[in-house]
Amino acid sequence: MNNKQFAVIGIGRFGSSVARSLSEMGYEVLAIDSDEQRTQEISSIVTHAVSADSTDEDALRALGIRNFDVVVVAIGEDIQASILTTLILKDLGVPLIVVKAQNELHGKVLQKIGADKVIFPERDMGLRVAHHLTSPNILDYIELSEDYSIVEMRVTDAMVGKNMKELSIRAQFGCNVMAIKKGTKMNISPSPDDRLEKEDVLIIVGEKGNLQKLEMAYSK
Repeated sequence: MNNKQFAVIGIGRFGSSVARSLSEMGYEVLAIDSDEQRTQEISSIVTHAVSADSTDEDALRALGIRNFDVVVVAIGEDIQASILTTLILKDLGVPLIVVKAQNELHGKVLQKIGADKVIFPERDMGLRVAHHLTSPNILDYIELSEDYSIVEMRVTDAMVGKNMKELSIRAQFGCNVMAIKKGTKMNISPSPDDRLEKEDVLIIVGEKGNLQKLEMAYSK
């Protein structure tokens, strides 16, 4: 089990997708929804599932919400509840607040009241968001199919100065480096001798499980 703790408020289609993805990646997840049926449905997947009103400050305080590293507010249609919940979380001192926005205007309001990251689900899938949240090195995550994905991964300190042969990403993790981005330039056929520099970005394709192992190995 990974150390970082997440809470997801609002277990609709988007919220449950984020909660499920984070759980599958081995993180502790608290799912909160005012609808008891929704919390029951996800209770077997996440660490804890609680039915509570997120616009009630006392209820959130009682759940120890301030002890979570990241809180995702994925409330559906109720924009007022989304804004109020975000305000309460900010007030309680949650370190990182990620909020789903219905539209651009809602997003602007959320940013003004202190949301650290605003997500538009039309553009961001739940799984993609989960990867952004858990690995600071992952800049983008694209699902190609049920089994395969592409990640855009920032070169970590452990990779700097090494060449592709020394890293042996294919041999170790079964993933292929398709390209290396160096600023605005893109090297689409990296050779084994290509050395990595600090600001480089790797474009890697592989099976989801293998990509996850690669992420975990370099997220420490």
